[in-house]
Amino acid sequence: MTELAALRTTNGTASLRRAVIEDVPSIVELLADDRLGASRDGHDDSGGLQRYLHAFAAVDADPAHLLLVAERHGKVVATMQLSFLPGLARRGALRAQIEAVRVHADLRNSGLGRALLLWARGEAARRGCALIQLTSDKQRPEAHRFYSGLGFTASHEGFKLEL
Repeated sequence: MTELAALRTTNGTASLRRAVIEDVPSIVELLADDRLGASRDGHDDSGGLQRYLHAFAAVDADPAHLLLVAERHGKVVATMQLSFLPGLARRGALRAQIEAVRVHADLRNSGLGRALLLWARGEAARRGCALIQLTSDKQRPEAHRFYSGLGFTASHEGFKLEL
């Protein structure tokens, strides 16, 4: 597993790398470890984990997507998906989409999330993206302050339709 970056935090560093299939249970734990995630994510049987393993295989096979984890002392402590979306808008600009940013509860406010997002910004620029975007649930005001502090602006109203 190749380290992509050493992410500095207030209490040490975390190693950023591409996720591997063995990381999926840890990623699911991170996704489910908050009020909103607990109602949407998690699994209570092997059948539930199978859906995540199937999704991991699809993401991992597509070079337009990076599923990342940050690891400290052999434990997955953060995750994020970074996707690269070609399009015709903005004169054919490539854009980066950030999804599913999660930091372990013990490391929140340590600078790990900031380091993760700054790495994503640098990677998007390195790949020639014209912009980087993300969505954040309206029920996450702390996350909104965090993203604003990194220079993201709430420029659009988002809409979703569950199927």
